[in-house]
Amino acid sequence: MVIAADYPFLDVLWTMIIFFAWIVYIWMIVIILTDVFRRRDIGGWSKAAWCVFMIVLPFIGVLTYLIAQHDGMAQRNMETAQAQQRQFDEHVKAVAAREGGGPASEIEKGRQLLDKGAITQAEFDAIKAKALAAH
Repeated sequence: MVIAADYPFLDVLWTMIIFFAWIVYIWMIVIILTDVFRRRDIGGWSKAAWCVFMIVLPFIGVLTYLIAQHDGMAQRNMETAQAQQRQFDEHVKAVAAREGGGPASEIEKGRQLLDKGAITQAEFDAIKAKALAAH
């Protein structure tokens, strides 16, 4: 039966370091493989070669990819983030336009109805007051 006295502190510390290193290695593999498969500048054979290299020679493969492709990884991540930000901004603008565009838009619609004679001045004033109070 193993008890705490049979497993000294330095062994516990070493086990924790090894476990941490293993988790970091797995995380790096996931990040690198994600980057490899997102790349559009290399073909399928190159992607397969990188995968085999990282599986057959794990630490050398990961370190080689990080050394050789660090600028490319950063650039691709930046482009992805900018594309996501542009997409989000366009979505927000589209939703804002669909929702009416705020009080100024509602007042403008009321003004157009007033100019056409579809509503009276009192109704326009009510629309204007409601639009300003709601926002």
